[in-house]
Amino acid sequence: MSTTLLTRLDSLAHWRRLLDRSIEQLAAGMESNGLLDAPGRALAAAVRQRLASDRLVVAFVAEFSRGKSELINALFFADTGRRVLPATPGRTTMCPVELAWDAQQPPALALLPIATRAGGQTVLALREQPALWHEVPLPVGDGAALAEALQAVTRVQKVTLAEARALGFWSDEHPADNPPLDAQDMVEVPAWRHALINYPHPLLKRGLVVLDTPGLNAIGAEPELTLSLLPSAHAAVFLLAADTGVTRTDLAVWREHLGDRGCERFVVLNKIDTLADPLLDAAAVAAQVQRQCDDAAATLGIDGSRVFPISARQALTARMHGDADGEAASGLQRLEDALLNGLLPQRSQVIGRMVEDGVLALQQHGQARLAERMRQQADQLAELRSLRGKSAARLQLMGRRLEGEAAEFELCAPKLSALRAVLLRQQQTVLDSLSSDRLRDLLREMREGSRGTLFKLGAAKAFARLGDQLQATVVQAERGLDELDQMLRASVQPLNTEYGLNLEVPMRPAIDGHGHDLDRVREGYSRYVGITQIWRLAQPDFIDRFCRLLHSRVRVVFDGISHDVEQWVQLVSHQIDTQLRDRRQALAQRRESLTRIRQAEDGLERSIAGLESLETQCERLAGQLATDVDRLRHLATMPPSAASAASATATGVPPRPGHLQLVQPAATAAA
Repeated sequence: MSTTLLTRLDSLAHWRRLLDRSIEQLAAGMESNGLLDAPGRALAAAVRQRLASDRLVVAFVAEFSRGKSELINALFFADTGRRVLPATPGRTTMCPVELAWDAQQPPALALLPIATRAGGQTVLALREQPALWHEVPLPVGDGAALAEALQAVTRVQKVTLAEARALGFWSDEHPADNPPLDAQDMVEVPAWRHALINYPHPLLKRGLVVLDTPGLNAIGAEPELTLSLLPSAHAAVFLLAADTGVTRTDLAVWREHLGDRGCERFVVLNKIDTLADPLLDAAAVAAQVQRQCDDAAATLGIDGSRVFPISARQALTARMHGDADGEAASGLQRLEDALLNGLLPQRSQVIGRMVEDGVLALQQHGQARLAERMRQQADQLAELRSLRGKSAARLQLMGRRLEGEAAEFELCAPKLSALRAVLLRQQQTVLDSLSSDRLRDLLREMREGSRGTLFKLGAAKAFARLGDQLQATVVQAERGLDELDQMLRASVQPLNTEYGLNLEVPMRPAIDGHGHDLDRVREGYSRYVGITQIWRLAQPDFIDRFCRLLHSRVRVVFDGISHDVEQWVQLVSHQIDTQLRDRRQALAQRRESLTRIRQAEDGLERSIAGLESLETQCERLAGQLATDVDRLRHLATMPPSAASAASATATGVPPRPGHLQLVQPAATAAA
């Protein structure tokens, strides 16, 4: 395991913890000062949840026997002193394997039986049904026992021809691609559909998830692997064999699954040790390796700097024996450096932007509450200062005016209730267009349009029509949001003017990001319904599986839009409730102040002094809120390594006092 890789991932994880702690402190300070209501708390919790659940997913992709498992062993498990993942000549990875760490679960290998394909449920759905998985405990600290336990991933079983056809391992339309039949007309298939390895490896504990894939273009390849798991990866490492270069099947895998993916792509020319020739000197062998790299780059249409010649076997052996020269000769360090420099900065920028957006929304929320509080205090101060030197008759006049304002204020409650009702009704209209029922209807139309044509060639046209409908749905939701935003702005201004409210319409959620996500889903899935995929389309249940997986991906996009809309409407609704409550409290406090003034001659000056003190504290609180938000935003834009270094330097220094110091409520101060 590379110390550099561990250090950089450690910095990323530490930076996320710093951000999480800072958001927690900011939210706690706002809460203690009454600047955070239920929507604000939900917003802070959502940002922290995204930080906690963030993972860095790296997929290793190749045809069979390219050395994926050996490379994973060299990168992550050399410190065990042996091969952990099975890596022998021939096909070893029989099903998709995910390596990760969940501290809430014990170290174990979870295996999903291949028979679950017949039920039609996705792997994602079956993750919530642990009873269907076969679990093998994994020993921690015992490399030999760990390697033996993981051999279960390679298990196969024999099934009848009918069963193989039902499970997707036999195609009558493409007999040349079918596996061989044995003497009893049985077909050998993988025993497992999916494997999850939960192991407390240092890198996995820091949020890394590794995906090891079997051959993607083989008959029987898990559809969910290409339709769901690969699109979720942040980086893909594509392996080729150095002696063969880019074969026809390699090129097919690249074009169909990786050629235009949005993730970072790294090409590994593995097994360069096979190019060694005793009849050639080192320079000549190096020239051969470089030619293979150049040819691979040209064939795949990528920059030559993205091709890395290595020997995974040599790297694993060298790391196991502490052979620095052998490790340098293997070429593995250059790949690690590229993964670090090409992937981690990009990931930290995505996280930083997410945190910045969330913190700015929290600040806007707190500033609105604070502005209303300061306005109420200013009104009370102006009123009390006007009473200096006034007679008892003047106090009575002010009391009558106060009661008149209170009566007038209560008149706005029905109008605010009507506004809230219209708001919720229009929100529901937007959400209905994004509902699961609506999505299921659209997918049903696509499924029917695909089945009604020869060889299901209408699938491409049906999918294109579905894509247009989904995009139109997002446009419709955005139009509904625009109308809602315009209605609110037209309604709020008269209410503010007539009743002295301080309602603000929050910036409406931006849907364009979700639209881009939908574009990526559409682009990624379109490749599986084209003319070149007739053999896939001809499989009995492919369209059904395709639609189920597509439903789960689009549902995530629609749920994201719905969540943003609901949170935005909730902010407005709670703002209405809060201002009604705060205004009633302010009127009550004004009544109490006048009562105290009538009871004691010096009560007026004490009340004025108390309000002036509160006014000063609120100004200081506003400045502190801006300072804390700026500090958090600065942390979010810092490179993780710099943030960790700054944190380490500050260790032992007492925390700076502040973080939104408590401001006493007006009633207490005025007393």
